[in-house]
Amino acid sequence: MLSVLSYGRLVARAVIGGLSQTDSRDYSLVTASCGFGKDFRRGILKKGMCYGDDACFIARHRSADVLGVADGVGGWRDYGVDPSQFSGTLMKTCERLVKEGRFVPSNPVGVLTTSYYELLQNKVPLLGSSTACIVVLDRQSHRLHTANLGDSGFLVVRGGEVVHRSDEQQHYFNTPFQLSIAPPGAEGAVLSDSPDAADSSSFDVQLGDIILTATDGLFDNMPDYMILQELKKLKNTNYESIQQTARSIAEHAHVLAYDPNYMSPFAQFACANGLHVRGGKPDDITVLLSIVAEYTD
Repeated sequence: MLSVLSYGRLVARAVIGGLSQTDSRDYSLVTASCGFGKDFRRGILKKGMCYGDDACFIARHRSADVLGVADGVGGWRDYGVDPSQFSGTLMKTCERLVKEGRFVPSNPVGVLTTSYYELLQNKVPLLGSSTACIVVLDRQSHRLHTANLGDSGFLVVRGGEVVHRSDEQQHYFNTPFQLSIAPPGAEGAVLSDSPDAADSSSFDVQLGDIILTATDGLFDNMPDYMILQELKKLKNTNYESIQQTARSIAEHAHVLAYDPNYMSPFAQFACANGLHVRGGKPDDITVLLSIVAEYTD
């Protein structure tokens, strides 16, 4: 028979270890967003959830919380196409599918695939390309399911350490995997990947886990250790605190992006590819900051 002291230790270990299999509570994500478009006033959203050519969404369904970010490929502007239209429409379509319940929480690639094929079949002409990252929290199973195509991505922080992160997908330097819609007859000349090429992962999360989902404008300018320093400012799980920290992260990345003497992660990657580059990378920045919390109606 266990002593009262031994039993107390077992309970403490269960709580500290976050044994989700013994936790019957539903989980949810408390999420705040912040971002900067490199060609727009700081922190100002364009129509919809768009910062510059980046786009994002935050959606809830009875079974899951779903987040997404997408980075419109700016090169389309040279052909008279607004890059934010593709990324914004892709994210709005993903959001609608989630709210309508037309998704399976364990299959975020399915959300991306259905949305992309809706865009392909759209009667209104739409051209462009975009990376995409979808993150789904299944409330009952406490599992996070992710799909990442390109160089946007996510990381999960627990106890001040990164315990999970997405893998960046690049065809070659500065050319990420992307979804595209090209003009008729030009399909072969435009780089386009299948949604099925997205890197997928699934893992358990615990109450208090921090999930940061962002476009490459963040990760190209801030290494993990800087992000972790910013996350130390997060003192509690209320929305106001999360929003303040999300803004602090985005602002820090925005400042570094325009520092000509800073050896950013992008500059280091460029040097590793034989290019002599120094400084930050001016880019659109989108940050979604989430904390895993107990679900409340």
